[in-house]
Amino acid sequence: MNAIEIRDLTKYYGKTRGIEQISLTVRRGAFYGFIGPNGAGKSTTLRTLLGLIRPSSGSARIYGLDIGKEREKILARVGYLPSEVSFYPGTRVKDVLKLSADLHRRDCRKTGRLLCERLQLDESRKVDELSFGNRKKTAIVCALQHEPELLILDEPTGGLDPLMQREFFEILRERNKAGATVFLSSHILEEIQHNCTDAAMIKAGAILTEGSVAKLLGTGTKRVSIRGSAHCGSLAGVKDFHLTREGADFLYSGDMNALMRTVSEGDIQDITVTEPDLEEIFLHYYERGGEEYDHPKA
Repeated sequence: MNAIEIRDLTKYYGKTRGIEQISLTVRRGAFYGFIGPNGAGKSTTLRTLLGLIRPSSGSARIYGLDIGKEREKILARVGYLPSEVSFYPGTRVKDVLKLSADLHRRDCRKTGRLLCERLQLDESRKVDELSFGNRKKTAIVCALQHEPELLILDEPTGGLDPLMQREFFEILRERNKAGATVFLSSHILEEIQHNCTDAAMIKAGAILTEGSVAKLLGTGTKRVSIRGSAHCGSLAGVKDFHLTREGADFLYSGDMNALMRTVSEGDIQDITVTEPDLEEIFLHYYERGGEEYDHPKA
């Protein structure tokens, strides 16, 4: 059984598009990245999955449970971190954590204390006095302390300093290794590339592509940087060719022997051939509709 199955999920706010006919599958035990800039539809998708808003059409299931009919059963198995958090004024961190644990009918004190220690969060502080980063830490502990099977995290690292981001992802990797499924939305592509096993890209409320991160990166296209001069711009398979102060830079998906022959005829001081990173692939999907990459689904 998959952790999440979404079929043609659509949400309109009046005439305004939220998401439109989204379909994707998150396998049990995956560390899944949901990539897109602000306004792409990430938060709408996550809130619809949790029953916080009702879809206009389509369907979704979490561990086989229908999001419209079995919401309470779903929430018992999920830890949710919204992108923006707020708490009752005047309460202390420990009160917020207890309230969250009580809602799940669990004694989470031991796990909550360990998470607070790792995230350097003072349970005695009043939430009114907390920085944005410490409010986010409080919400993270609330989402994780009951040890859910599925973590749904919406832009989770906003407000966290680099050391806390590293610790946070270490915690997520530990949970994932122990069997939890992680579904994480982010516009920070480095987070997805370094931590996720699978990913989907969303633009204007629609899925552009999905699959394993390894296959998304394994496009067969190379980034070529040349220091010197060679007439590579007219080769078949050259894209985004532009001259630099030292030479030329371009994407190449053609025959490598043809490239080497052309390069050998020029005056070359240095050549570098690398795989494009996830950010470059993402930008091509956004700026050119993805026609320059052909990814099999995984």
